[in-house]
Amino acid sequence: MEHRLARMTDQRKIILEELVRMRSHPTADELYAVVRRRLPSISLGTVYRNLEVMSEAGLIQKLEHAGSKKRYDGCTERHYHARCVSCGTVHDIEADTTLDLDRLSEAVPGFAVTDHRVELIGTCSRCTGTG
Repeated sequence: MEHRLARMTDQRKIILEELVRMRSHPTADELYAVVRRRLPSISLGTVYRNLEVMSEAGLIQKLEHAGSKKRYDGCTERHYHARCVSCGTVHDIEADTTLDLDRLSEAVPGFAVTDHRVELIGTCSRCTGTG
C-alpha cells in the first residue's frame, strides 16, 4: 500500500514512534499523555489531527466502535482484535490462522471485497475477575 503523507514532521514521527511502542491500542488522550513526555508543548488537538492524517495515509489503523472512544493501532499488517465491552480495552489476536473472508464476496453477486475486519467482542479477564 502506498502511503500518501505530505511530510513526516517531527511531531508526527514522535507520535508514530510512541503509538508503535504502545501495544495497548490507546485512545488519543492516552497517547497524548505519553507523547507529552517527549514534546511538552504539544496540544491534544495536534495529536488528534496527526492521528487522523496518519490514519488516512494508511500509516496507522483507526479502530472505531459505536459508543466508544476511537483507539489507534500502530500495526498496519492485517490482524484481528478482541475488544472488552466492559472497559473498552483492545487486544491483538495472536493467531497463525488467516481467515479467508475475501471469498465471501462470491455470496454477494456484483460485490467485490476490498478489505475486511474481524473483531471478537466480549469481556476481558480483568473485568470478569478471572485473570
